[in-house]
Amino acid sequence: MRVLIVDDEKLARERLKELLNDIGGYTVVGEAMNGAEAVEKASELNPDVLLMDIRMPGMDGLEAAMHLMGMENPPSVIFTTAYDQHALDAFEVNAVDYLLKPIRKDRLANALTKAKKLTQKQAREISQARAEPQARTHISVHLRGNIRLVPLPDVVYFLADSKYVAVRTRAEEHLIEDSLVNLEKEFGDRFLRIHRNALVATQSIKGIEKSPAGTWQVSFKELDTRLDVSRRHTAAVRRWARSRPKGG
Repeated sequence: MRVLIVDDEKLARERLKELLNDIGGYTVVGEAMNGAEAVEKASELNPDVLLMDIRMPGMDGLEAAMHLMGMENPPSVIFTTAYDQHALDAFEVNAVDYLLKPIRKDRLANALTKAKKLTQKQAREISQARAEPQARTHISVHLRGNIRLVPLPDVVYFLADSKYVAVRTRAEEHLIEDSLVNLEKEFGDRFLRIHRNALVATQSIKGIEKSPAGTWQVSFKELDTRLDVSRRHTAAVRRWARSRPKGG
């Protein structure tokens, strides 16, 4: 069985490698120090299972697991954690394996034997068990079976088109299978709804201006593109523009 070890602490990674060597029958195909690196290496190395820490700088293990589920053949995930017992109860309820640090050899062997794939429902419920639920730090784009992570600060706007949503950055555009409703719920504090089909990053807005046709449009700092503001959202968008800090 091919294993990818994910932990920001080198000693923790070394400990897991020693335990796997003692147990036998497992090959460590790679290591990662954070969630984003884990997604990248899992897409490249196709491990059977990830032994992944939860609390890591940048992208944590829970968000990484949610991105990994978009793979054509996602690996099983066993979380390693120092969470308190209250949080661990949530993992038990959702039948997702975890290893409580410091990790014991017999516990690791048992977890690997019964490793299960994480489902979307389980990931959402486990994420909600955090003391403070967090929005994703990246958007995952699926390209020919691989995963491309787009940092949320790079997104200029989300634009709905049929069953897909276009994710526009300064340099490129990708399509994702998500809904603007879900994106607005998750990232609403950083994005502004200007149309039923458009969410724009407030940090990317250059101005709100009238077009020659008399309709309101949003212009951007990074792009020459302008997006229309619908009648329904005009009042809210203009209120946001008036309350915007000077120079923001």
